[in-house]
Amino acid sequence: MLPWTRAPRSPRARRTLAALLLAVAAVATPTATAAAATPTAATAATSRGWNDYSCKPSAAHPRPVVLVHGTFGNSVDNWLVLAPYLVNRGYCVYSLDYGQLPGVPLFNGLGPIDKSAGQLSAFVDKVLASTGAPKADIVGHSQGGMMPNYYLKFLGGAAKVNAMIGLAPDNHGTTLLGLTKLLPYFPGVGDLLNAGTPGLADQVAGSPFITKLNSVPDTVSGVHYTVIATRYDEVVTPYRTQFLDGPDVRNVLLQDLCPVDLSEHVAIGTIDRIAYHEVANALDPAHATPTTCASVIG
Repeated sequence: MLPWTRAPRSPRARRTLAALLLAVAAVATPTATAAAATPTAATAATSRGWNDYSCKPSAAHPRPVVLVHGTFGNSVDNWLVLAPYLVNRGYCVYSLDYGQLPGVPLFNGLGPIDKSAGQLSAFVDKVLASTGAPKADIVGHSQGGMMPNYYLKFLGGAAKVNAMIGLAPDNHGTTLLGLTKLLPYFPGVGDLLNAGTPGLADQVAGSPFITKLNSVPDTVSGVHYTVIATRYDEVVTPYRTQFLDGPDVRNVLLQDLCPVDLSEHVAIGTIDRIAYHEVANALDPAHATPTTCASVIG
């Protein structure tokens, strides 16, 4: 979702609100030079071993893995560690860009989330057609761990997905440390969020999107769910709202696996190999091994 770093509570609260407003301002006035700053995501990802459409799933790992980035992320930057981690373990791995806004390069996940779920649907169909697999597994970070639930619940995705693994997903929205309660005191800010970055507004607890998403049970029959959260999450708050309720759900708190792991919202999705070991267990539960602090060297 939003890459804000941890700090003492009062300064953190001020920085979070400032970051929110600066992000909206940046989206409203993108620079022309940013578009040429990096190669296309598909080219960059393929050069690192994933998004290889010649890959065929093996008997050991029969399903392709689709990685879904978070807000402000993209199909490469969010997955520079996890994608090679999975490729090196024999998986066919794919990542997509979604939620683009016109004139805003590089920073994705900002468009209406129901439309982003439609983009995911089309991408999963493309991956399944390429690999010949009947189902895929999905791993998502933040918005990318929540948005696929809309695809599963409302767009027929449950028939095409075996496992849904969320890293710090805002499954029930977020209070942003309660700062969204301040919006009524800043006339126009809420309208700016809706007009400029609907993907942010959709994630606020109690928004029309979150209300619809949670108007039906958390899970869909036939899909295996794993949620991996950190108690130090400063973005999806309270962190326990990330957990799902259902008959085929494993809710994991990172610090129960490794008490000294201090990863916050961004780190759990982008660099934390302890979390990634738990992702690997969820992808292949028949060969799961205990996730501990030592998993960082695995």
